Amino acid sequence: MLATLVARNPVANVFVASQLELYSSAVPPYSGAVILGCFNNDGELLSACWIGANVVPIEVPAEHCAQYGDWLVASRRSISSIFGPADAVMGIYAAMERHGVTALEVRPKQPLLAIGRRPATPGNLHLSPSRSEDFEAVLPAAVAMFTEEVGYSPFLGGAEPYRRRVASLIRSGHSLSHLGEDGAVIFKADLGAVSADAAQVQGVWLAPEYRGRGLSADYMTAVVHRGLNVAPVVSLYVNEFNHRARASYERVGFEHVGLFATVLF
Repeated sequence: MLATLVARNPVANVFVASQLELYSSAVPPYSGAVILGCFNNDGELLSACWIGANVVPIEVPAEHCAQYGDWLVASRRSISSIFGPADAVMGIYAAMERHGVTALEVRPKQPLLAIGRRPATPGNLHLSPSRSEDFEAVLPAAVAMFTEEVGYSPFLGGAEPYRRRVASLIRSGHSLSHLGEDGAVIFKADLGAVSADAAQVQGVWLAPEYRGRGLSADYMTAVVHRGLNVAPVVSLYVNEFNHRARASYERVGFEHVGLFATVLF
């Protein structure tokens, strides 16, 4: 039932789809993680929520948001974020706010973009899958990206989980990077969630000294080509206020297909 629900919007639901395909189970493999569902009287699954360190709503309509938000508050779970389709994310957070929960930051409008055709140009030919021996170079770039994006280090509370995440992306071939002659990362991006239907780009980062040179579109073109090798659609979501990144993605050929939101705790 969960797979059927996820398939309603494979681009928006790529994170959960990737988990279902990877583990062949609707039971989250992570300690303490659960999937909540709302069912009708006939036992049909109407909506769901992946709840672990992050909360990911799956086809959650407005009338179900309060139930998920109330459960999260009552459970007293510690979560890092809620992310996904904007209406569901903001509805769940509104229910939590009514109980006095406040977020560190709310990003209510993050355009969801997608591309399902290969760009006319190959993009930056230096971009390639990161190698295991690149780990010590890719890790600080990944930490810098996370810190710039979220506002605090992913090592807060312990470095090992994030180190394992970066190593896993490299091992799976889903970490893409270009290292300069000095061995430092110039550009990186991850195919952070991959299913049979979509690949979601995450962790895009360009070294500060290379910014403002118009390099991003060429790198992202190469990312799209790599992504389309593993899935028929490549997607990402971006902060509405990040006009420079949005213009770059538009030049590559990404189109607006939805709206995400993220609430950070």
